[in-house]
Amino acid sequence: MSAVQEGKRLGRQITKAVIPAAGLGTRFLPATKASPKEMLPLVDKPLIQYVVEEAVGAGIREIIIITGRGKRAIEDHFDISFELEETLRQNGKLELMESLRKISDMADFCYIRQRQALGLGHAILSAKNLIGDEPFAVLLGDDIIDHPTSALQQMIDLYQKNQAPLIGIQKVPKSEVRQYGVIDAEAAVDGLYKINDLVEKPSPKEAPSNLAVIGRYILTPEIFELLEKTKPGKNNEIQLTDALKELARLRNMYGYVIQGKRFDAGDKLGFLKATVEMGLKNPELGKEFRKFLKDLPL
Repeated sequence: MSAVQEGKRLGRQITKAVIPAAGLGTRFLPATKASPKEMLPLVDKPLIQYVVEEAVGAGIREIIIITGRGKRAIEDHFDISFELEETLRQNGKLELMESLRKISDMADFCYIRQRQALGLGHAILSAKNLIGDEPFAVLLGDDIIDHPTSALQQMIDLYQKNQAPLIGIQKVPKSEVRQYGVIDAEAAVDGLYKINDLVEKPSPKEAPSNLAVIGRYILTPEIFELLEKTKPGKNNEIQLTDALKELARLRNMYGYVIQGKRFDAGDKLGFLKATVEMGLKNPELGKEFRKFLKDLPL
């Protein structure tokens, strides 16, 4: 048995990631009326490309994107564009041509159509047949996290030590807990928190902590059986949180405070903040952009 096969048998090798992208993007209407939210440009790349690059950089080789009606632009973006590449080649823009080809060559892409928007849990459940019996990552495209070691790489490194489901978390002000799922947990080792329970969008008084769930997960295959048993909740949606609550009762599950600066790019203000900060870090535009911002009248 090869080292890779042995790693998979033990559940140590994480090579698949699910990226849910079937949401309607209502917070960005009318911009998302005919264009997917995931394709909104953050400086010079669409939001979803940042997340895909994070996954690939952490060793993911199979990307499963859950799409819905009106999301064809996502598939086109990660596909080869022969006509565009040929035009660039003929015009001598070989470097730009190669950068486009790298997008489609990053990983093996699979697409699953979520015919109805029945919640994050339902989106993940739809990937069951492609995941099989392996642990896998889930990345939400709304969360852009900037750190030299990517959020997913941090989590995979910890998973290899603990072999248990792992949820990305961050500390938030108590006044903001109503915007998140919040964990009830106790401190463990390696900066981890052992999760006892999860509460979806509690009031500050009801919140068991200020440790909020954000859009990075490493899950094990038993989550699918739990999702299949999960009854629809609010808005007739199957909530991932409900299945995770049950998973925490069955086995050890941990939360990890992700290192890095997180931007909620699914929110207009968060998207603007991400645009400014990522623009300032851009090697081509950053210097001039910084000067422009300094020269703005107050």
